[in-house]
Amino acid sequence: MATTPSITTDASPNDGRTAEAGAFEHTAPSFSPLYQQIKTLILRSLQASEWKPGDMIPSEFDLATRYKVSQGTVRKAIDELATDNLLVRRQGKGTFVATHSEQHIQYRFLRLLPDTGSLEDQGPAERRIIECRRLRAPAEVARQLALRTGDPVLQVKRVLNFAQVPAILEELWLPGVPFKGLTLETLADDKGPMYALFEAQFGVRMVRAVEKIKAVSADGEAAGLLGVPEGSPLLSVERLAFTYNDTPMELRRGLYRTDARHYRNELS
Repeated sequence: MATTPSITTDASPNDGRTAEAGAFEHTAPSFSPLYQQIKTLILRSLQASEWKPGDMIPSEFDLATRYKVSQGTVRKAIDELATDNLLVRRQGKGTFVATHSEQHIQYRFLRLLPDTGSLEDQGPAERRIIECRRLRAPAEVARQLALRTGDPVLQVKRVLNFAQVPAILEELWLPGVPFKGLTLETLADDKGPMYALFEAQFGVRMVRAVEKIKAVSADGEAAGLLGVPEGSPLLSVERLAFTYNDTPMELRRGLYRTDARHYRNELS
C-alpha cells in the first residue's frame, strides 16, 4: 500500500483547519495554502504517470480520504488543475487527465486562426514531414532545452497545410533521450496531433509553453515551402514547451503565413 504523502499548513491550532491537516508532517512551505499542497501532490502523481493522459483520476471523496482533507479542499485543487488544462471534468462521468488527442485540447497551443471561419471548419491540418534527423545540440538549442552543448537532439522540419494551402513552416528541436526511437516514418505515419503522439509513445506531456513573436520576411527556402514570394511578410513564433516540473521538452520555431490568417491570444 502506498504511503500517504504528508502535508503542512500555516494554520494556528485554533483556526479550524487542524482537523484536516494536523496529522501531517512538513513537506511544503508553511505559507502554502492547503489546497495548493493538494494540487502539488496531484501534480506529482501525474508526473509519475500514476494516472496517464485520458485516465480517470480517483473521485474527490477518494482523494480526500487519501490525503486526509475535506472534499472541498480537493475540489479547489482540481478546479485549478482544470483551469490549467491538466485535468478535464466530464459531467456525470468524473475527472480525467487531459490529453492532446481531445478535440478541444488539440489547438490549445496553436493561435493562428483563419480570418473567416474556424480551424475546425477547415478540418485537421495536413502535415508534410520534410526531415527528421539526430544531431548534436547547438549551444543555443542546448541552453533552451536545459541540455549540454553536444547532447543528442532531434531536429524535425515540417509544413502544415490547411485546406490544401501551406500555412506554417516549423522547425522542432527535441531532447534525444526522451524521444529515442522517434523517426521520420513514425511522424509521417501518425495522423493525430503531434503532442498526442508524444504522450502515447514517449510518455511526454506538454503542459505549458512560452512564445516569442516577431515579424520577419520570407527567405528563399521559406518562400518555396510556403508558396509565397521571397520577401513576403511572415510571423515568426518561437515556442518553448514544458512538461511537468517545468522541464523544457520542445523548442519549436514556426513561420506563419498571415495573408489569410491572424494570430489570436485571449488575455485575462
